[in-house]
Amino acid sequence: MASAGAEDEKGKENPAEALELPTVEIVGTTPLPGLGTPTRDVPANVQIYTSKDLAGQRQSNVTDYLEQNPSGIGTNAAQGNPFQPDINFRGFSASPLLGTPQGVSVFQDGVRVNEPFGDVVNWDLIPQSAIASIQLIPGSSPAFGLNTLGGAVAVYTKSGAEYPGGDVQLSGGSFGRRNAGFEWGGSNGPIDYFLTGNLFDDDGWAQHNPSKVRQYFGKVGYQTEKSDLDLSFTGADNTLQGTQTLPLSFFDNIRQAYTFPDQNHNKLAFVTVKGSHFLAADALLGGNFYYRHYENGNVSSNVNDDFDDDGIQATNDAADIDQNGLGGGVQLVLTSRPAGLKNQLTVGVTGDIANARFTQTSQDAQFTADRDTVGLDDFQLQTDADTHTRYYGAYIADTFNLNPLWTLTASGRYNYARVRIDDRTGEAPALNGENSFSRFNPAVGVNFNPTANLTAYASYNEGMRAPTAIELTCADPDAPCKLPNDFLADPPLHEVISKTVEVGARGTLGKLTRWSASVYRTRLENDIEFISSGAGATNAGYFANVGNTRRQGVELGLETQLQPVTLTVRYTFLDATFQSAFSESSPANSSADADGIIQVAPGNRIPANPRHILKFRADWQVTSQLFIGANLLISSGSYARGDESNQDSNGQLPGYTLLNLDGRFLVTRSFEVFARVNNVFDRRYSNFGVVGENFFTGPGRTFGPAVGVDPVNEQFRGPGAPLGAWIGVRYSFGGQSSGPTSDRN
Repeated sequence: MASAGAEDEKGKENPAEALELPTVEIVGTTPLPGLGTPTRDVPANVQIYTSKDLAGQRQSNVTDYLEQNPSGIGTNAAQGNPFQPDINFRGFSASPLLGTPQGVSVFQDGVRVNEPFGDVVNWDLIPQSAIASIQLIPGSSPAFGLNTLGGAVAVYTKSGAEYPGGDVQLSGGSFGRRNAGFEWGGSNGPIDYFLTGNLFDDDGWAQHNPSKVRQYFGKVGYQTEKSDLDLSFTGADNTLQGTQTLPLSFFDNIRQAYTFPDQNHNKLAFVTVKGSHFLAADALLGGNFYYRHYENGNVSSNVNDDFDDDGIQATNDAADIDQNGLGGGVQLVLTSRPAGLKNQLTVGVTGDIANARFTQTSQDAQFTADRDTVGLDDFQLQTDADTHTRYYGAYIADTFNLNPLWTLTASGRYNYARVRIDDRTGEAPALNGENSFSRFNPAVGVNFNPTANLTAYASYNEGMRAPTAIELTCADPDAPCKLPNDFLADPPLHEVISKTVEVGARGTLGKLTRWSASVYRTRLENDIEFISSGAGATNAGYFANVGNTRRQGVELGLETQLQPVTLTVRYTFLDATFQSAFSESSPANSSADADGIIQVAPGNRIPANPRHILKFRADWQVTSQLFIGANLLISSGSYARGDESNQDSNGQLPGYTLLNLDGRFLVTRSFEVFARVNNVFDRRYSNFGVVGENFFTGPGRTFGPAVGVDPVNEQFRGPGAPLGAWIGVRYSFGGQSSGPTSDRN
């Protein structure tokens, strides 16, 4: 809905909804509807991006924008699909892939969208065209609840009051990509409405990795001077295919697949009601309620590690998740001026309940000459289980302006999580079990604002993550799971505890330059890692508590306007290391002993985390009608998974540099032509790797063991997309234009 600072025929608008504005100057420091906190009083390196920022670059999805722009963000492209990357925030993952330990909480309009089954984040279920703003809140902020180890990503959606009018957009180009989208919003008195849809089809830049995306979002709102109510619906029906990682010996042709098929089908129906009401001028009551139905169907092809015993080359593994979740929360914000000093107190409670049915079937298969899998018999049921998760939380947060220069913030949250698993077959009673986890997590911070152009801050906060159902049932090193498939009866894991310290500053130089700098350290106790078994099926392994780990680093940002050019530079230094010694099974690692074991020592770097990332962005307004932009991304190398000891002879994945270009030409105020070119110099690069065995060592890269050729230990990499170019048109109507101040997507 709308925000303070603007008035129309509705009268003074509700300041609780400022996060839906095209320009955002406050931070949502709790997930539920509230007044937010001015950025000058937030003790963290918060980054905010609005729909105008996203619209200017014409990225195909929100994860591409996050990869190219904010500091502290990196990506892993393990699947080779544009909608399935891992987003790494300060060395913690928000990933769609089961088996990736999650450490970032993601919210849409105050609802946590980490799926309870595995805590995964399906980025393809968040329509970019519905986004009003994205806020990146780093650290272990306890108010955001479970999974906030490295940070939270808060997405706020558009309303018709702030985004009136509409547009239609068509584009196409490389890899057979076709995209059509629309937006339409408006208001009538106290009622407003917003609708958007996105149809995306892509043949894929590699063989066997097409995408079919169908996203829809709608919102109806009611607003008065004191009250605000929104009802929204998010729907999606997406089919995404990946290419898996490739052994280095396959890199003469990065467009081929190691094995196939590897397909995910995601469906979503997500209804949210959120609202706020001023009980008095200094008391705001807010809350939300949601229902979320999520379905996932996965089919993957895998090498059969027991080929020597049973002669079966491969398995086709199919898994289905049918999940229903509902929950909500209530929050009260009280503002006061004790002794004439501004104070804002927030208290709230939340509850999230989810039930998921998980079924897994497997089929013996044979590889064809091009590494497709052909079934030899029918699919056989392996697992049929129900999982029940219950997450409850109560929090309190206070922001107290000690004087015009100093602000003190303090908060805390009590989390309770319960996970129950029930076998439906009656044949695996050991699978039945229930685990619960609870903890109170505190936070404190101080801000110093000596002038209007300078803020310095320091903070300490704690968070926790409870093991998920998939982790609790896949924790036996003697019986590795093939994710996302096998469930086993295992002893419980311990919850992960995070403790973060951050010191930083931000400010402006004149009217045209903004800067920021921060230093942080996050220490995890009882960290959970997915430890690869190192076999041919590189998704096989188990979860384990591996002791302590640490992420520490530096983030720098600078933005300046040198008319007609705006330049942005963001640098990230990340030192992500293990702090406890442990043993890991990784027989494909060249440093493994005779039993296939490697020794991880304190100080070894955590895989898939480059130490240096540098991002440049330049926006050039050539004329009143022509706009050209460029993103330059420079990343250092990282270690492959399965090389947690950092001793494998293949070493690190090499660093890389990418240049992307975009442009817009305004034919009229209502008609725009735009274009985008990614990986301009067609660089060969990878940002994800894993150590494994290449079984396709026979003639023509066929299944080697079938002709007596042994597997070869290799480093597998996820190659990035090659050069691609797209062009599109957009027509705006209903009062909106495509001009330089337009912020429509």
